[in-house]
Amino acid sequence: EVGVSDWGGVSPVTADHVNPERPWPDLDRLREVTEAAGHTLAPRLTIHPRYVRDPQRWIDPALHFSVQDRSDSDGLTRDDPGSVWPERTMERAKVGDGAEFELTGTLSNQWYVGSGGDPITLIPSYGHATGPVAEVLDGVQRGEDVNYDEILTLFRARGPEVQAVAAVADEVRAEIVGNDVTWVANRNINYTNVCTFKCRFCGFSKGPLSLNLRGTPYLLTLDDIAERVVEAAEAGATEVCLQGGIHPDFDGDYYIDVARAVHEAVPGMHIHGFTALEVFEGAKRNQEPLSEYLTRLREAGQASLPGTAAEILHDDVRATLCPDKINSDEWLESHRIAHSVGLASNVTIMFGSIERPEHWVHHIMRTRALQEETGGFTEFVGLPFVHMASPIYLQKKARRGPTFREVLLMHAVARIAYRGRIDNIQGSWVKLGFNSITQLLQAGANDLGGTLMDENISRAAGADHGTEVTPEDFRRLVEPLGRRLVQRTTLYGRPDLDALPLATTRRAKISIPVAGV
Repeated sequence: EVGVSDWGGVSPVTADHVNPERPWPDLDRLREVTEAAGHTLAPRLTIHPRYVRDPQRWIDPALHFSVQDRSDSDGLTRDDPGSVWPERTMERAKVGDGAEFELTGTLSNQWYVGSGGDPITLIPSYGHATGPVAEVLDGVQRGEDVNYDEILTLFRARGPEVQAVAAVADEVRAEIVGNDVTWVANRNINYTNVCTFKCRFCGFSKGPLSLNLRGTPYLLTLDDIAERVVEAAEAGATEVCLQGGIHPDFDGDYYIDVARAVHEAVPGMHIHGFTALEVFEGAKRNQEPLSEYLTRLREAGQASLPGTAAEILHDDVRATLCPDKINSDEWLESHRIAHSVGLASNVTIMFGSIERPEHWVHHIMRTRALQEETGGFTEFVGLPFVHMASPIYLQKKARRGPTFREVLLMHAVARIAYRGRIDNIQGSWVKLGFNSITQLLQAGANDLGGTLMDENISRAAGADHGTEVTPEDFRRLVEPLGRRLVQRTTLYGRPDLDALPLATTRRAKISIPVAGV
């Protein structure tokens, strides 16, 4: 009541031999007292968050990674179980120029994105917010919009505040989309993993400096792609998602050729493909205005663009994560033009590597403004950073992905911030697993994405989850929550299951993928 904000050190494992008459308080009791006073209890590192957030000034370089590896996005200790006292296994890995780096092993019982373990259970649980978080949530329940500072306040919720934010997000979800949980039958086609760009978070693409990482370089032929589309149609898919590296041998018409090959193989298949980076690069290589290039893509059969390549739409972050990639303005302009020529798209965010909550808010505000202008975004997809085989983590330059509190808040806050603009919030089961998705569905999310035959990018980064699920898997996830599972199209219509896309040409002969660059 007089201003204390820190309890100092509290040990749950060691007796206090200096003051035995005053033993360490039980953490549950300490939490109870703290919350009764209108505050939340959060573990910190030896140094306080403001110093963690400015390591160049305050932390010896030899300690930068040790601190970063144990901290969350705000500079406090990771609050997932097991994150304080790790049991480590050590490996060696070569990255880039052949220099060796010591890999930190997995923590004995810690959850992180891409692991096969279960996250901490935050939902369902009752939580009550006080102070600034409560003020923001009261405004949301009155129908008010949230601004930059208010979104940031929600992202910094802790303890019972997290459950309170999730509960309000779930109310907004029910108000906007009801109790349906949607999914799309689709297949991923990652047509090449050879890429000229050097995104430091990517464990999928292959270039001269990454040939020793997972997988071998490959390039599918147009026949290969057409064959996979036919197989997808025969399996009941209504969408193929096309994404890959930026191959040095591609001319600008490559993507148009791919779209045409897919459309000719299965005319009724929705082509959801080619990121802002790919179409921007295609138009650049053709020396063609992007509006004309996207129009030609649409005429070849393209129907919508994925929102990937956004990462974090803040150029300070992009300067480290993907310095040679399109910048924030170019990503936004690519989607603005796509919407103007009749191609819908979605918003993604890759979070949990090097950025801070301020950057998340910046990302949301910029995409929200574009949606107000065009109305072309169909959904928001939170894509948590998978660290295990990511070059930037192996080089000891990033965190080990977001905590589960941050994952939950990303989806809940997005539901609140995009209210009235983007109706659908998707959870990535590929990166998070079903036990995590169960909680997200009670915190504002309403969409499961696709069945994703052949998803390779998350697994290349080290994720343990499978590459394909069935509608029955989704049903077992959704129905215990009292929700209804509904199949959708890419653009959130309802598919005519009696008129699924069927091949109109005979199946092409499979070609052997290229074995080298």
